[in-house]
Amino acid sequence: MFDPDIAPSGTLLGLLQRGRGDGTLHALAAPRAEAHAALNDSVLRDPRRDWQVENRSLYYARLYMQLDGGLEEIERHLFHPDDLVDTGEERTGLALAVLGHLAAYGRDAARLLLRSYAAAGSNWRWALDELALRDDDAGLMSLAPAVLARFPDTEEGRAELGAAVRDAFEPRPWRLWAEDPRYAPRLAAAGEQGSFDRWQRQLRPRGPRPGWSVTEVLQWAQEGLEPEHEDHRHLAAARCLGAVAGPEDRPELLRTARSGPDTARAAVLHHLAERGDRDVLDLIEDTVGCPLTTEPLAAAALAAFERMRSVAAVERARLWARRTDRLGGSAAAMLARCGAQRDADLVLAALRRTVREEGPDADGLWELVDGVGRLGVGCAAPVLRHIYRETSSSHLRGRAAGALAATDPGFAAGFAVECLWDCEETTRELAARHAATGDDRVVEQLRRLAADPAEEAEVQTAVRSRFGPEAQGV
Repeated sequence: MFDPDIAPSGTLLGLLQRGRGDGTLHALAAPRAEAHAALNDSVLRDPRRDWQVENRSLYYARLYMQLDGGLEEIERHLFHPDDLVDTGEERTGLALAVLGHLAAYGRDAARLLLRSYAAAGSNWRWALDELALRDDDAGLMSLAPAVLARFPDTEEGRAELGAAVRDAFEPRPWRLWAEDPRYAPRLAAAGEQGSFDRWQRQLRPRGPRPGWSVTEVLQWAQEGLEPEHEDHRHLAAARCLGAVAGPEDRPELLRTARSGPDTARAAVLHHLAERGDRDVLDLIEDTVGCPLTTEPLAAAALAAFERMRSVAAVERARLWARRTDRLGGSAAAMLARCGAQRDADLVLAALRRTVREEGPDADGLWELVDGVGRLGVGCAAPVLRHIYRETSSSHLRGRAAGALAATDPGFAAGFAVECLWDCEETTRELAARHAATGDDRVVEQLRRLAADPAEEAEVQTAVRSRFGPEAQGV
């Protein structure tokens, strides 16, 4: 996760950074120099809260096409000296993905820029994957000498080449090069090494294993913790408890849950919650409410509660949801997922409180937004509109749009229209099903989405569902 510097939502830059449909509409109406500057800023300084799941590349590529924007700024960014020292994918990944879409749209300059970067850039694997989807065989063959030169003919170089072939997201270039007699021996050996590495990983034990009793599992949970595995050890231990614990072990489990070491306690709470033990809700409340409880243990206890789906858990959530602490937040989230219509006021109160105290990007908003939509809480529309406008997360904005579709009678003629230009395909799909067609812009954009080969099939299906047989050309 990143904490990007996001401009205010009322500015052109802020709209583009968020990937909102209004960003495209405002950019097309703004002076070209201002629009180009805001677009380049968004692409070169990735604004996404989670760059691995949020979509922006197609959104920005379409705007480059509509603005007839040049690629000089992207080129300077890719080949800046920083590329030699900052080799993380997040620095260049968005720009490379935008170039990939532009190449698919027929921008030869984008394809040539990807080839140049694949030959010389630090994030060459990403560029090569983009080209694997869009370039012809001749273009990919021209890259073979530069890419293979990255792997010297040493033991270490051969191992790195084997890993690159094995882990390639798009294998097409490697398969193409393997058919060339000049590279076939090296790549055949690399492929064999990759297969051998996979076989070894399957056979090799991944670390110490617990003994086959409750006591041994709990000891294993707490012993030999490594920082990178500490967060997940209690989950593995809980799975082991599910295999070895019987009714006779319940007293030991309860003692551990009350006063054992943190990781063992977390494992037991998770195990008891999975089985709906009659005492686990009290144990969770005591754990989270104790001022001496460490943060990892409190988080594990809350996670154990949030996984429960029993009637008893929902009834307890109705009592806890009025609390203003973390346990109250988890309880409200459970009611958002599993509650009945009578829980609508509690979910709405939690939604308003979370926005007021933590802002429109709070982690706890996701399920609450879904919940008010599921429960059809009409008076939630104002706070949902606020979240829609202000959040920097395009996924949360899409959730807010879905909830507005269920609660706001004005959604079809309002936010649904701009959602047709949104960066997330699920949000565009929602808009394609709801946007009122009285606006000429809506019909025109629906036609574009239906004809765009880069558009997702679900969006195009939603577009076609809006029109009868007489309008199949839309």
